Amino acid sequence: MEEPQTLEALRRQLAPAIAEAATFDGWSPKAVAEAARLAGVDPELASYAFRADSAHGAQMAMIEAWIAHVDAEMARTTPAASLVGLPIRERIRRLVMARLDAVAGREEALSRALAVMAMPRNVLAATRLGWRSADAMWRLAGDTATDYNHYTKRATLGAIYAATLKVFAADTSEDATGPKAETRAFLDRRIEGIMRFEKTKAQLFRPREERISLVRLMGRLRYPAR
Repeated sequence: MEEPQTLEALRRQLAPAIAEAATFDGWSPKAVAEAARLAGVDPELASYAFRADSAHGAQMAMIEAWIAHVDAEMARTTPAASLVGLPIRERIRRLVMARLDAVAGREEALSRALAVMAMPRNVLAATRLGWRSADAMWRLAGDTATDYNHYTKRATLGAIYAATLKVFAADTSEDATGPKAETRAFLDRRIEGIMRFEKTKAQLFRPREERISLVRLMGRLRYPAR
């Protein structure tokens, strides 16, 4: 394995093993030590990479590194080229599922991570990470919006992704198409909601000359054509 050249690279290298260890040890120094042992990394260096005085605390540093790993896995398994020609709802669905696949088998670590991120002191950092994940998905989906749509799309998808993660972490259902049946159904319903919202928003904010005049419509209702 190539030697990491920066602390950020080291954090990303260790992140999957830390998540694995977090299933049993939580997001803790013990999980970092176990990941370092498995990777053959100096444990003191690994500890320094996730030191408690980092920007948002040691636990959030570990979780942020894991999310960066998931971002990279999503881009690797579901590149933009593989989504060309698909409806936007299917692009988003595949990208969210790619992220869920990247954390599959580590549901306990995910549950613990969600609990850490929900702590009041971590809410702002967690919101930023959620925004980053949503932005990565929309960019791979081909979104190029630069106006208010850029922000509303990411805020909406970020909220839906966060809710889907909670369902996924506790989901033990299975159907003919595979495991996590409840998660897939939940995600499909939420994506359908996004599509309806975007369609309604597009109608409300399209150019004035393309809209039906409310006054004209009311007039027709009151005085129907003969």
